[in-house]
Amino acid sequence: MNTEQSHLNLRLNYRSANPEAYRAMLALERFIGGCRLDKSLVELLKTRVSQLNGCAFCVAAHAADLRRLGDYEEQLLLLAVWRDSPVFAGQERAALELAEHLVRIGERGVPEAVYAEARRYFGEAEYVDLVMVVNTINAWNRISISTGMYPGVKLE
Repeated sequence: MNTEQSHLNLRLNYRSANPEAYRAMLALERFIGGCRLDKSLVELLKTRVSQLNGCAFCVAAHAADLRRLGDYEEQLLLLAVWRDSPVFAGQERAALELAEHLVRIGERGVPEAVYAEARRYFGEAEYVDLVMVVNTINAWNRISISTGMYPGVKLE
């Protein structure tokens, strides 16, 4: 661990502390892995939601997962400012907008216009898939942040 990371401290290994909870999260992850959405879109959403939630561990992990799927470096570099960048297609924009509203659902809910734009690109089942992706990564973010996960930490 370098000196910049010396303040980072894994609080506990959530996997071994509560294996049943970990298995429940893995079941959600398996569902998302088999959903109808494009894998790159799923990883893009996981990365953006993790940015919004401030989960460095998940940002690093899902950015790496997206890179393994292809050349998404420009999207990753511009993800935090996606509204002002032409590199995101309409479907990605609709999904990112929905994801941001879901992360902050207590503030404004999901406005009808956001729902309608998402439904323009995604059918009912895919819409539910989008919601499940955001719900699952939100849960992972909260687990990772509360247990002290940071980029590079290894759990056994």
